[in-house]
Amino acid sequence: MIKTTPSREDAFALLREYNSSESLIKHAFSVEAVMRYMAEKWGEDPDKWGVIGLIHDLDYEMFPDQHCTKTREILEERDWPEDYVRAVVSHAWGICSDVKPESIMEKYLYAIDELTGLVTACVLVRPSRSLMDLKVKSVKKKWKNKHFAAGANREVIENGAVMLGVEIPELIQDVIDGMRTVAAEIGLAGSS
Repeated sequence: MIKTTPSREDAFALLREYNSSESLIKHAFSVEAVMRYMAEKWGEDPDKWGVIGLIHDLDYEMFPDQHCTKTREILEERDWPEDYVRAVVSHAWGICSDVKPESIMEKYLYAIDELTGLVTACVLVRPSRSLMDLKVKSVKKKWKNKHFAAGANREVIENGAVMLGVEIPELIQDVIDGMRTVAAEIGLAGSS
């Protein structure tokens, strides 16, 4: 059987089926935007990368103790292509998945997932509450404070950067640039 390539609409409907938390939806939009941005930067398929970014935490709200395991089941039941399923499951490698990121797409998803959370936290403490004036140095300054956005696993971000062969400041800038494309949708376009 030939598996159908899921559209963004398919992915979003599925995400909404399993998630009601607006913060998780905004996180999904952030990761989707950065994945699309990185795909374009690398000459890859932004639709595919975006769908994978959008759906990556599909099971997190309803099945946090089965994160990634339940997503695999849900996506396989719906005949999603194996490379999509594998990419999604690989984003939690070493945390709750033994699927190591191998492709450039998988490595970016692994590296940027936690970093979008850190960038979001950095924006929310700024007077402007805007991604548009956020600088890499501001994120790096907050990075050093392990109590700030403690849920954003810096070790995962560092491991992802090493896998990709990029420096942390470059990865931060890419995440900022990608998230800026959806700043209004994720509530980070500023308080004005």
